[in-house]
Amino acid sequence: MPGVDPPLRGRTVAVTAARRASEQRTLLERRGATVLHAPAIHMIPVAEDSLVREATERTLAAPADLMVLTTASGVRWWMQVCEEWGLAEGLLALMGRIPLYSRGPKVTGALRAAGLREHASSKSEASPELLEMLLERGVEGLTVCVQVQGSGSGWNPVRPLLDGLRAAGAEVVEVPVYRWELPENLDALDELVRTIARQGVDGVTFTAAPAVVAVLERARALGVHEALLDALRGPVAALCVGPVTAAPLAELDVPFTSPDRMRLGALMRHTTEELVARTAPIEVAGHELTVCAAAVLVDGEPVEVTPAQLALLRALSRRPGACVSREDLLAALPGDGTDSHAVETAMGRLRRSLAVPDLVTTVVKRGYRLNV
Repeated sequence: MPGVDPPLRGRTVAVTAARRASEQRTLLERRGATVLHAPAIHMIPVAEDSLVREATERTLAAPADLMVLTTASGVRWWMQVCEEWGLAEGLLALMGRIPLYSRGPKVTGALRAAGLREHASSKSEASPELLEMLLERGVEGLTVCVQVQGSGSGWNPVRPLLDGLRAAGAEVVEVPVYRWELPENLDALDELVRTIARQGVDGVTFTAAPAVVAVLERARALGVHEALLDALRGPVAALCVGPVTAAPLAELDVPFTSPDRMRLGALMRHTTEELVARTAPIEVAGHELTVCAAAVLVDGEPVEVTPAQLALLRALSRRPGACVSREDLLAALPGDGTDSHAVETAMGRLRRSLAVPDLVTTVVKRGYRLNV
């Protein structure tokens, strides 16, 4: 609507996606966000992946008794490269005569578009439900072909499904219909990881578990792993498309949120709602003060501040109305300064930048507070 401020104005969002990143950027920027993007993973083209062809040939040679399909794009790509390899006819014939288990409606749609029918589909779109269905059917002594994602990336979201089938006596053939690895040029990813670790973004979006793993791996390599975890456990929101994507964070007790539906549009709406809630304006001296990771708004309008001034406001806004000591404010300033006069200097400049002098009140001999 004309005249309505975009809801994410002033907020900064890190995007880690390799696929559909431009769509995320567009949707977030339309909502007013500043977007920082670096792909956390690089997808290996399926047609160039010998592991996919070898697994496909093994599936046909066995042949498989059951098949589990986990991603719609994986189904489409698999069919496409099998055409190039001359294996499509045999694969379609096999899939037409054995039970096909689908992980949700998108996979089912891809199967039907190929002229196939699913035997059963997981309503929850989750691997545990698929495993339960398969174990109820009985898989001992059977060869089960499972489409997997993330092979070689350090994270496989269907690992419990694979382990459960093997424990039940099945011979499992894994078909890694697409795989990931770290990007060849790590500069952009490393800069994004450092920015997240220093709490320079309000939130970070994840649409694939391997992207989470890649960010964590680079944080370790850069020596900022603990700082990254502190950021994600603190002011930086971890926004995941679904619980499967978030699993590597959950293993580290890092809080995350996700939408009800595992779709990109739902994630963008959820990101908007979550960041607006987390960075809600504070009523200060009759004005609305919004303190974000990299920006400050007064009555909805951006105010230009330096990193030192922003650090002071962030420290004050965490305890609205409470006195924050000069020592605590000095610790919040960038660098390792020990001169308390740096706080007074930065505070004076902050008041001039805000152009509303009574937003911050001096507490004599103690420190400063927001005038709520």
